[in-house]
Amino acid sequence: MNPGMNTGITPDWTDLDLELSSWEAQGLKLPLWWRDDDAIAPSQNLDRLTALSQKLRLPVHLAVIPREATPALADYIGQHPDLIPTVHGWAHQNHAPKGEKKCEFGPQRPIDDALAEIEQGLTRLRDLFGPALQPIFVPPWNRIAPALLPWLAGAGFAALSTFKPRAQAKAAPGLAQINTHLDPIDWKGNRSLVAPDQLISQLATQLRDRREGRADNSEPYGILTHHLVHDTAIWNFTETLIARLMQGPAQVWQFDTRKN
Repeated sequence: MNPGMNTGITPDWTDLDLELSSWEAQGLKLPLWWRDDDAIAPSQNLDRLTALSQKLRLPVHLAVIPREATPALADYIGQHPDLIPTVHGWAHQNHAPKGEKKCEFGPQRPIDDALAEIEQGLTRLRDLFGPALQPIFVPPWNRIAPALLPWLAGAGFAALSTFKPRAQAKAAPGLAQINTHLDPIDWKGNRSLVAPDQLISQLATQLRDRREGRADNSEPYGILTHHLVHDTAIWNFTETLIARLMQGPAQVWQFDTRKN
């Protein structure tokens, strides 16, 4: 049986609950944020994401694909302030050579070509969303050539967001690093939910590392989702997980460009 399948068995949250109790006992707080990728237009799944965000009282930073984004999405976000648009590359198009990991802005592309698309994406989404747009660059597949990073702040971005704990607070001068850390989707398997016990163990370990000083707890902890491909198992697990964090040490993180 594929471990990512929804077997109907209730996940064992004990490891995480014990860790959250330790956080409470020590008076610690977890800065928490939620990033959801690949938004282009309103949909039933976006309605569900919006309703869940409101229920959990945790805003969602939508990584919007600039080339495909519709005016209808701008209207929708204008009616739902808990949805915060960010810039998700340009076209979500893979430029990596065959056999290499997918990447839209990898080292194989000329810097000028890549920067032109990055700037074009920022301009288009500013035109669509106005001041609601957060100047956070989210490279598709969470990959970007290091040579591009020093240019992002000059292009108008204040932060870069990829995946896994950050190595340092700044990706480049004037560019904060604000990553995501937990993705519930089994991308290499059946594209349903990763085995819940595996996700719970991963989260508990990451929180324990923060509590015991092996990881930086000033880094916002990011939940990464993709609303367009969620099934019931992913929706249910995401809701339960975020609810537990919000009932515990989590505090809603909000990006302040004045500090970056």
